[in-house]
Amino acid sequence: MGKKKCPECPTCMPEWLAAFGDLMSLLLCFFVLLLSMSSMDAKKVSEAIGSLAGAMSVLEGGMQTEVSKKLQQSATPMEAVEETAEEVNRVAQAINEMNEIGEVTAQGGGPSVSLEEAQEGFVIELPASLLFKSGSATIQNDDMLLFLKRIALIIGELPNETLVSVRGHTDNQGPMAKSPYKDNWELSAARAISVLQELILDGVDPKRISAAGYAEFSPKATNVTENGREQNRRVEIHFFGGSLSNKSKVEQTVLDKAANK
Repeated sequence: MGKKKCPECPTCMPEWLAAFGDLMSLLLCFFVLLLSMSSMDAKKVSEAIGSLAGAMSVLEGGMQTEVSKKLQQSATPMEAVEETAEEVNRVAQAINEMNEIGEVTAQGGGPSVSLEEAQEGFVIELPASLLFKSGSATIQNDDMLLFLKRIALIIGELPNETLVSVRGHTDNQGPMAKSPYKDNWELSAARAISVLQELILDGVDPKRISAAGYAEFSPKATNVTENGREQNRRVEIHFFGGSLSNKSKVEQTVLDKAANK
């Protein structure tokens, strides 16, 4: 009998394929990390939506009375909450686009617009340097004017119970000698009114909006450094539910009590 031939060994995979597989694994990890980092902004938006929904007394369903206490009704969001969530997401998108324009203009080193959660709703924070020149209350930035137009359109689509408060803030340094405003009270109030008037001009109902100036007495950072003073020079647009003002009514005012004595 003749000798049997050894079976041919299978061809091994090329060496480059192992390196390619490692590269794909690293890329997958990289994109997973990017996704996890980007989800932080979405969390902020959802918290802001929840705060505004609570302020407007629009809450999800709770416990349902049943024979068995273990049964619980599944929460069904009301339509107003869904509408509000959509509008808040549009605000966040407008802010992101505005900041991208600002980064291109200032080469990534300038201040940016931000969206923050508040106890009664949410707040859009506008750095004063993006709106005004030093000591001025006249809006100079065309990009910010377009941004305010977008915000005005979104305000018009929010529920009628949603109110808007524009609040001006300054640092602890007074206006320059050439400024038409004698102190920070006048400057902060004038800047808030300037933004309010622009929003009304763009279609916001005047009955739903108000303005106030806080001067340097509500800082968010220290006034010792220039960076801190820049953060304090800002205009905030607060969104909150109108039902807050009617939450607790006093039966008698102090004057009524005094008259009854």
